[in-house]
Amino acid sequence: MKTSYTIEEINDALQGELIGHTTQKINGPEQLQNANNNHITFVGSVKYVKFWVDSKACAAVVNDNLKIEAGDNRAIIKVKNADLAMAKILELFNQPAPVFDTDIHPTAVIHETAKIGNGCKIGANCYVGKDVELGNEVILYPNVCVFDETIIGDKTIVWSGTVIRERCIIGSNCIFHTNVSIGADGFGYRPSNDGRGLVKIPQIGNVIIGHFVEIGANSCVDRAKFSSTIIGDGCKIDNLVQVAHNSVMGRSCIMAGHSGLAGSVTLGDGVIIGGSASIKDHTNIDSGATVGAGSGVMNDVKAGQTVLGYPAQDARDMLKQWVAMRRLVKK
Repeated sequence: MKTSYTIEEINDALQGELIGHTTQKINGPEQLQNANNNHITFVGSVKYVKFWVDSKACAAVVNDNLKIEAGDNRAIIKVKNADLAMAKILELFNQPAPVFDTDIHPTAVIHETAKIGNGCKIGANCYVGKDVELGNEVILYPNVCVFDETIIGDKTIVWSGTVIRERCIIGSNCIFHTNVSIGADGFGYRPSNDGRGLVKIPQIGNVIIGHFVEIGANSCVDRAKFSSTIIGDGCKIDNLVQVAHNSVMGRSCIMAGHSGLAGSVTLGDGVIIGGSASIKDHTNIDSGATVGAGSGVMNDVKAGQTVLGYPAQDARDMLKQWVAMRRLVKK
């Protein structure tokens, strides 16, 4: 793996418009204010252009609609989207994954009925239960548990501490970060007839996760009471997120950290849930809608609508209320 690149090599990867030149070898990307002369940085907004002048970076990737000069022994690469271009640069400098000295560690416990695909890697102290099926090139890092009758698709990566409970179905090319919980019991209780306690409602369903789903560390996706909790293809879930029993997420939804879906919530395609937002049970949020950070959604949200606040309302209405409240305070 290369540890440094010329500006021309980086531009070949980005296919942008190279302006100016630097003889400096580039050892990695860095923020504008923290960069040294062997770093490349990026400018994706006009408010950051002013920082380029004083930055020590020898190169920058910039949005092509910004006015910015290269400078002496400094270069810029103009691209349509600096954030996406920077993702490609990060891939160039990305360090290799932890090495497996042996494909299946001798301390891993694998049930005799489990089916292990070609090229799988299973780390130390993993448990793979009865009738589990792992596709080709699945990676289970140390201390992962996959319980009975679960199916995992090709090239899915499961990091240490993750537990996947019985009968779950996982697609291909997924990434589960450390300590993810898939298929734990949904939160179901009812008062007992004598009023002296709570009766646990059995959760006999499972979890179905599509392809190219990524779930952040310490997040939970609970099994359904019956039927399935479903996460659609391409969904991205941040750290410390709760997806409750019988919820259904469409394709390419985003849930930021500390957000949560209560039971039987339905999200359409491309829904964005901001950090620390809470969604009431049995709520529908239609495709393309956005829920602002910290909001509490109590009612259905229309397709393409943005809602804010607690309880959440249309963003424009909520902003007007906030302005009116500030005026009242000033008076």
